[in-house]
Amino acid sequence: MSDNEVFAAVMNQLPDASIPGYSPLHHADLESLAKQGPQQGGVHLREHALLGHLVLRCNPENPEHLAGAERVLGVALPLQPMSSVTAGNVSVLWTSPDEWVIMVPGLEAFDYETKFRAEMAGHYSLVNVSGGQTLVEVSGANVVDMLKKSTPLDFDLSVFPVGKVAGTVFAKAGAVVRRTGEDRFEMIIRRSFADYLWLWLQDASREYGLVIEA
Repeated sequence: MSDNEVFAAVMNQLPDASIPGYSPLHHADLESLAKQGPQQGGVHLREHALLGHLVLRCNPENPEHLAGAERVLGVALPLQPMSSVTAGNVSVLWTSPDEWVIMVPGLEAFDYETKFRAEMAGHYSLVNVSGGQTLVEVSGANVVDMLKKSTPLDFDLSVFPVGKVAGTVFAKAGAVVRRTGEDRFEMIIRRSFADYLWLWLQDASREYGLVIEA
């Protein structure tokens, strides 16, 4: 399913289905670049476009909040600082002592919002920020070399293991970075920075060879 088809399906759930919507990197036409561009290189890039992004804030010491969130997500909220969990199509990233970023399939974001309202009680906050950011995956033999140009984080596996999450300055912008494999990372970036970071990633990867994946 293409970006446009996914967004059309999402928008059809809203009052005005005529409003167009696009991935933050829609203008880059990554699908065409994946077909026509280089097939070998040290850095691979893929946008996981149009996911549902929810920001949950609640009390980690409230057992009712923890139980309610687990019933909705099918997995317990990660409580260890800078940690994350993934279960099926749901990923939950710890971003502060009382805040988590939840990523779900785009067409399911509204369903999760409804479930949270049914299961959670008391003082908590759930905000759908899906339209304001996107998820970019970078991987490959030289991905750490490229990332070292962009952020002060230490990516040695002994201090930044698989599953670790960190919010950081990234090329004078900002990103939430999660390691998902020895040579594989996910970056949550804001829509307003997407074009700038797309240009930066191209330039930073130039010496290693950049491969766009569909």
